[in-house]
Amino acid sequence: MNSIIEIGSSAIAFIKQNGGAVTVRLSPRHGCCGGLANVAVAEAGLPADSSLYQRHCYHDVLLFIDPKLVGHGLRVDVEGWWKLRHLYVECSTLQSGPANNQ
Repeated sequence: MNSIIEIGSSAIAFIKQNGGAVTVRLSPRHGCCGGLANVAVAEAGLPADSSLYQRHCYHDVLLFIDPKLVGHGLRVDVEGWWKLRHLYVECSTLQSGPANNQ
């Protein structure tokens, strides 16, 4: 699963408890001064339109992932406690830009 996305074992258990499917997509976030950023989010459940996603099966979990997010070193895991648990996406590898020669 490394080339697509990484999913932690606790996240797999959480996803199975919540229907057995996860959707990883970009979600727009609007800034106070008109800026816009797309943030990767993971949600337990099926996407509204599955034709827009790549579909994969991993440890009996259905993964629907936005094709733009495949192979970017992303990892899905779970955090929180009891009913406040939720999935999150993080970058498992630091992607550095060009060297800064000063």
